Amino acid sequence: MPNTASSAGAKPIVLAYSGGLDTSFLVPWVAENYGRPVITVTVDTGGIDEATARTLGERARALGAVEHHQIDARADYFEQVLRFLIMGNVKRGQLYPLCVGAERAMQAQTIAHMARKLGTNSIAHGCTAAGNDQVRFEVALRTLAPELEVIAPVRDRAFKRQEELEYLQKRGLPVPPFGAAYSINRGLWGVTIGGKETLTSAGSIPDNAWVLTRDAFTNPRTPERHVITFKNGRPVGLDGKSLSPVAVIEALESVTAPFGIGRGIHLGDTIIGTKGRVAFEAPAAEALLTAHRELEKLVLTGRQQRIKELVAQPYGDLVHEGQLLDPVCRDIEALLLSSQERVTGDVHILLRPGNLFIEGVESPYSLMAASKGVYGESVGEWSPADALGFSKIVSLTGVFHRRAGEHAKDA
Repeated sequence: MPNTASSAGAKPIVLAYSGGLDTSFLVPWVAENYGRPVITVTVDTGGIDEATARTLGERARALGAVEHHQIDARADYFEQVLRFLIMGNVKRGQLYPLCVGAERAMQAQTIAHMARKLGTNSIAHGCTAAGNDQVRFEVALRTLAPELEVIAPVRDRAFKRQEELEYLQKRGLPVPPFGAAYSINRGLWGVTIGGKETLTSAGSIPDNAWVLTRDAFTNPRTPERHVITFKNGRPVGLDGKSLSPVAVIEALESVTAPFGIGRGIHLGDTIIGTKGRVAFEAPAAEALLTAHRELEKLVLTGRQQRIKELVAQPYGDLVHEGQLLDPVCRDIEALLLSSQERVTGDVHILLRPGNLFIEGVESPYSLMAASKGVYGESVGEWSPADALGFSKIVSLTGVFHRRAGEHAKDA
């Protein structure tokens, strides 16, 4: 139970702070109800520019935080999570590229490290009892730092967003953009948006609720062509310019978002077993996953692709469920890394409003170029007689099945 009596020298509570309504509400509420100073920590896994970072810090202090820390974890996020989602071409429900949930385990790890550094044993988060993030945070924190106390008032007391909004307004405290209307999470891999429209399966959110792709269809752009470069399955360049993977993702977002690429509404199974729905914008993820998939088709054998697909979906499920720390993830990652040794080359994309088209792929490891034959045109390493013999051999299973059926009828 909260200790409402303030005590001098009390250890601070470290709050995982996104700047949204839930965590903004928790800054004054936790300080008031626990009688302990609150230190806010924002783990930057993308989508936070310099102006946004400054605003987050100012808002946290205005809400009552005694300290605010922002940790740039974008490169770590890519290395620990995103590169494997790209290598596995991972989408949940064949649609949703795990825009935000994929970062939770790493954020929990970073915040746990900060709590230890600050000499406290208490961490607070703003997850609800009805969502996935509560599980992701709890699993990661229990695995990494079981000695830490986890405080989750929004979950445990079932606060409504309107209640939180009124609490802040009554005290004259700053309210984040969108107020109680929409819950918005933004990261390197995209944006998720939850509102009254996503509480049912029937309709879409209004155009002004989209964050990255707003006006993409009311103010359409003329088509553009770009080239994405991969090396060993990692994005390393855009339009001939060598960039870090994080820089490629950020540049691709700015290029593809105005075309409405990667916009969708995902309907799927939550970790706790219910059906859930969320709007998302993942322009860079959509571009990279599509481009990477097509490059793999050029350089990987069919068997490599099929085996990869068998493990990539379970890997995505584990990441979605906050189980990134499970050792089986290391086993899957080892296979993914091995599969990417030849996934190197350029992918040419054409952007039009609402459409990303792969115009072509090139690679020094092209299996298409390695053959002397031309599909549908001329033989290469085989003769016409070989082709006839191959067709006969391949048909044997069907021949035997039909023959066995005929024999059974005659018996």
